[in-house]
Amino acid sequence: MPEDNAHLPTPHLLRGKRIAIVGGGPAGLTLARLLQMNDVRVHVFERDVEAHARLQGGSLDLHEKSGQLALDRCGLTGHFSTVARPEGQATCVIDKHGVRRAASAVDDEEESRPEIDRGALRDLLLSSLDEDTVIWGSPPCAILPEANRHRLVFERRQAELFDLVIGADGLRSKVRPLITPIKSFYSGVTFIETRLSNVDDRHPEIARYVGPGNVLALGDNKGLLAQRNGDGSIRVYISRRIPEHWIRDNKIGVEGAAQTRERLLAWFPDWAPALLEMVRQSEDHFLLWPLYAFPPDQTWTTRPGLTILGDAAHVMPPFLGQGANMAMLDAVELTDHLLGGRFPTLTETIEAFERSMRARMAPLIRASLETQNLLFEEDAPNDLVATF
Repeated sequence: MPEDNAHLPTPHLLRGKRIAIVGGGPAGLTLARLLQMNDVRVHVFERDVEAHARLQGGSLDLHEKSGQLALDRCGLTGHFSTVARPEGQATCVIDKHGVRRAASAVDDEEESRPEIDRGALRDLLLSSLDEDTVIWGSPPCAILPEANRHRLVFERRQAELFDLVIGADGLRSKVRPLITPIKSFYSGVTFIETRLSNVDDRHPEIARYVGPGNVLALGDNKGLLAQRNGDGSIRVYISRRIPEHWIRDNKIGVEGAAQTRERLLAWFPDWAPALLEMVRQSEDHFLLWPLYAFPPDQTWTTRPGLTILGDAAHVMPPFLGQGANMAMLDAVELTDHLLGGRFPTLTETIEAFERSMRARMAPLIRASLETQNLLFEEDAPNDLVATF
């Protein structure tokens, strides 16, 4: 396939255009797959040095009208069904004393939302791409405007010019500052992630306690959230409503794992012992994860040759399970705009996409922040149970 998409027909908006996708997460890889299915050549620049250089995070529930729709458009529904876990939809809400307050199972849901591990989803999308689509270990260190194009500058490879640069590179996007000065804000809640591996063999009581899906233990503006993953592990999120830099200022995590664990356990002096066992038995790795959001009502002026999607455009707290779903839907909608021929110029096409994306995401960002407030209040989970 020609490097510059010169093979595309003359009316095609992308004819002769070099296209760079920055970021190889769900949004970037979905977009690459959809464009390649339509004979469009793309390059994906990813910071990881290879596909399995690091753990990709916890499990995702893919929704019918977003994540699953995107996989269907990618021709990957059959493959998805072989690795998805419908039973992972189960959720149990308990209070700090370990008393079960509410629960839902697969049959209680209005739509199918099977779980898939982030790593499995990434592998699924990667396997569908042309060879050498992803350039590993190559995050741009700078993106420089040059006439009507942008030059991507790298530390370990030669700089390259592109006609369209699409930022799918998350909260700290390199592309976003070229489009808008609007910054994210701290949501008020911080997660500290840890995990237990091979739980059915090594921690059978915890495995039974968590079950096949999720447990949300809430109260005192805190939470112990546990999520079963398909690789035989359970991820535990030690959560608390605290100031943004409270962890750093109190030097939590700078000592050894044992001391860090004891300091975290001290947050929960009167919580049920069964809940605290998830922290006591966890591995000696604690990952700090402050939760951020962009303002719901964002506006910006479209910049020629640039756009953003996924968390780079609309990061929000994860409590609705919409982040990856909306990122993949962004990829679908951007593809439809780029290939739809509704607008005479690429800039007008991108402007229409961005306007639609912002309108779709504004109520979801608000709802995610409202849900966070339900989860992390003094008398949680009472209000949450009332709306469950």
